[in-house]
Amino acid sequence: MQIAVLTFDGFNELDSFVAAAILNRLKAKGWAAHITAPTPEVTSMNGVTVQRQKPLEFAAEADAVLIGSGIRTREIAADAAMLARIRLDPSRQLVGAQCSGTLLLAKLGLIGSLPACTDLTTKPWVIEAGIEVLDAPFVAHGNVATAGGCLASQYLATWVIARLATLGDAEAAMHYVAPVGEKQRYVEQALAAVTPFLPHAASALPLPDSRKTASLAHR
Repeated sequence: MQIAVLTFDGFNELDSFVAAAILNRLKAKGWAAHITAPTPEVTSMNGVTVQRQKPLEFAAEADAVLIGSGIRTREIAADAAMLARIRLDPSRQLVGAQCSGTLLLAKLGLIGSLPACTDLTTKPWVIEAGIEVLDAPFVAHGNVATAGGCLASQYLATWVIARLATLGDAEAAMHYVAPVGEKQRYVEQALAAVTPFLPHAASALPLPDSRKTASLAHR
């Protein structure tokens, strides 16, 4: 599984790095979560400069895409040229957004009239964009999920793993990163947040097979 973690200038480190680290717990199964950015380097809200692993256009081919937040998200949301570079398709990808990343999803037309989650700072902007904001850390509608709060990145990662791998894999990944002495509580909390939004009795989402079928149909 190839996952794009969209990361822009002014990004929140907790959003991008926590989600990517948890998702990369499945490297042995061929997973890779990449810091994906519009420029070769991006600098966080706290001055941490990192080199991207993939260009922004990689999002179009990834199996899943997570959009983090940052202090410049409103500027990005108003930049038509930048938004045009973000090509997402929830019919064949999992798409998740966190905090102000939810505003980008709204501007991309991927939330529609569905309620969403975001952080308290971004809430007025998301409401202004015509989206109902829930007082909850996580919600998913089909292949699109939103989360609110910096540490809700663990819920997005848990959701992606549960959808594209298994609940057991999600539990194992969360158990590894959770604090010693609190591991079971953290695992239970993460699963409680995402399980209501998983397909009934699903242990894996057959996105790669369906994409392969579509590819073969066009040959």
